[in-house]
Amino acid sequence: MLEQFRKYINGNHLINKGDRILVALSGGVDSMVLAELLRREGYDIAFAHCNFHLRGAESDGDEQFVREYAEKVGVKLFVRQFDTIDFVENNKVSVEMAARELRYAWFNDLINANEHILSSESNTRPVISTERSEWRNLRFDKLALAHHADDQIETFFINLLRGAGIKGLKAMQARNSLYIRPLLWASREEIKSFAIENGIQWREDSTNRDTIYLRNKIRHELMPVFDSIKHDAREKILESVNHLAAENQLYRELLKEKISQIETVDGVLHSISKRHFDRQLLFEYIRIFGFSYSQCESVFAALDGEPGKEFYSNDYQLVVEKDTIEIFPIDLERTRHALSQQVAIQPVRTGYALSLLIKDNDNIAQLDYDTLHLPLKTRFWQQGDRFRPLGMHGTKLVSDFFNDLNFTAFQKKTTPILVDSDDNIVWIVGCRIDDRFKITDKTKTIYEIKFGE
Repeated sequence: MLEQFRKYINGNHLINKGDRILVALSGGVDSMVLAELLRREGYDIAFAHCNFHLRGAESDGDEQFVREYAEKVGVKLFVRQFDTIDFVENNKVSVEMAARELRYAWFNDLINANEHILSSESNTRPVISTERSEWRNLRFDKLALAHHADDQIETFFINLLRGAGIKGLKAMQARNSLYIRPLLWASREEIKSFAIENGIQWREDSTNRDTIYLRNKIRHELMPVFDSIKHDAREKILESVNHLAAENQLYRELLKEKISQIETVDGVLHSISKRHFDRQLLFEYIRIFGFSYSQCESVFAALDGEPGKEFYSNDYQLVVEKDTIEIFPIDLERTRHALSQQVAIQPVRTGYALSLLIKDNDNIAQLDYDTLHLPLKTRFWQQGDRFRPLGMHGTKLVSDFFNDLNFTAFQKKTTPILVDSDDNIVWIVGCRIDDRFKITDKTKTIYEIKFGE
């Protein structure tokens, strides 16, 4: 098994020379065998153990077991205890999802350990602390997970039952960013046999037999049926998963090329003409920004409706405009700040010479200095904003003014508005000044403000 392990790591380029490997160590047979194989191969490793406190004394027993093992073999161990049930109640997620989110968040902290992991007097039992003075630099290049071939098959069926597409059905990869799975080639039986033959001890998780969990139901009830139908059913399922992974990679490359041909990117704004979309392409495109399949269905239905329909993922806003779909970050503070910096708030006051000074340029505002209440500042549109567009006697809602110009939602959110010290709108930057501040034949001094770098 050691030879196959070595070949798999080298063949898939999982570990480079000099890499430090963090090993997720639960105490179960899979992770214990992975730890021993990596250790016997001489890799620079450390262990990370999660205690989710879901099985009472059994969970604490797992922690004690891995502590004793780490001390015995002289490998640094990181332990984190979680109040998983509290996380479940506060976030309204399943226990399985809670444990997954908690452990991967902590693993990411450990891998990016420069300012997260703290020193300890014990070489095998470091503590987590908020005392900044104790922080030191630790570096991990990879996180090794003990997923194996049977996990791969179970994941395939889990995703199949969730209605996954090709991306989900390809299941797990040997390497995904900094996560590596050096045992993905080995079956559960091979791993267990190796442990027995080599005297490797492990802890049994009693919940692995509980078919209330979908994965266990697949493991204990579905897979024996496949085994009875075909003796090499598991091998053939894995072949199919590998084919799907290769096809998914090709599909993603072609999709990326297709999107690059039809997408327009202007800073943080992404837009594509409606005419380019069918349902599948729309889904593949907007999922990049964290939108779900159900949201895709709603967006697709909105394409033929009234423009202006808005959708939100965790980080992005999608707006169905008249001819395009536009996607941009929900948090536009950085973009707004950059635009504000382009408005020259400290202009040069110039002597009055009307025939020489008036400029026909949307990015220059020339104002009557004596009508201004200084200082001026920039902000962005707020609900209820009104101003008197140049040439009008009455006021107009800024939102109506934007609509008259067919502004998109992104333009409305990112067009700077210049206001005076009383918050009167002086200039919709790049569009129209307020009539109250225009140059007249009584103007003594012109105040010129420019927009743009």
